[in-house]
Amino acid sequence: MAINVNTVYQTVLSILNKEQRGYMTPDEFNKVATQVQLEIFESYFNDLNQQLRVPQTNVEYADRQKNVDECLAIFKQFGNTFITPAGRVLTVTVTNGGTGHSNGTNVATSGGDGLGLTVNTTTSGGVIQSVTIANGASGYSATNTVMITGGTTDAVLTINSVNPDLYFSVPNDLYKLGTVIYNNAVELQKVNRNEYLYLNASLLTKPTTDFPVYIYERATQGTTGNNTGSPHLYIYPSSIASANDIKVSYIRKPSDIVWGFSTGNLGQYLYSASVSTQFELIESEQTNVILRILAYAGIIIKDPQVVQVAAQAVQSEQINSKS
Repeated sequence: MAINVNTVYQTVLSILNKEQRGYMTPDEFNKVATQVQLEIFESYFNDLNQQLRVPQTNVEYADRQKNVDECLAIFKQFGNTFITPAGRVLTVTVTNGGTGHSNGTNVATSGGDGLGLTVNTTTSGGVIQSVTIANGASGYSATNTVMITGGTTDAVLTINSVNPDLYFSVPNDLYKLGTVIYNNAVELQKVNRNEYLYLNASLLTKPTTDFPVYIYERATQGTTGNNTGSPHLYIYPSSIASANDIKVSYIRKPSDIVWGFSTGNLGQYLYSASVSTQFELIESEQTNVILRILAYAGIIIKDPQVVQVAAQAVQSEQINSKS
């Protein structure tokens, strides 16, 4: 059972208002609570790394390594990947706007090395002024020209950049990548690009479907910033080219906290569970969450005493849990 966002908010307000120290608005609470949850979530990785380096007890419920792993359990996911093929068009420019055209979506093109490129067109006086890519398709090369027909005279587009290599994209909610699995049976080995060059140079170490490898990078698509920095998996051998073949285990990022509300007749905030997002941390973290929020609340209401007391309580709890 997760920590209830309303319980935490009301507790924080109760402590702050006990001595008329101040008030924390729902918006302030949502931002601080989200930050606090991320801080605690991120600390699990350091805690787990630390516990892996020290002896553990076999006493039930006292195994710290197991307890930290249970804290992460709700965030563990297993998901599919999807592919971006080689030759997918990333950017184009209008070389000749033609005549007699109109604004359109998913307008088909013809020509070039590939097949299936469609664009959205913006026109002025029947001349195509600009286009955006609707479907980048595959198989195209940079400097290819394609035509848009259907007007009085055809429009001509020049392809500026394409995706050079097929890559696999990971789920959108990925925070930390775990294991990459081929065909639900084979774990892929992670390598760097320089390592791949050495592996691929020898028939003895060259990647095969029995011993595949992957390179994990963040790449930039095009000049518009679209998907800039999205993680890419480059899988070798290149014969592995179906998204159904590759699955990943990973840790997802916690959802942002929302204390949802409606407004009452007197202008008061009324808690609404239906539009709220609960904490995803385990229940035993409730005290830690409240103390950390109070520390931030002391900054918001400009009360150093609240900050000091809350920070000392958090520090004491951390020392006790790790000593």
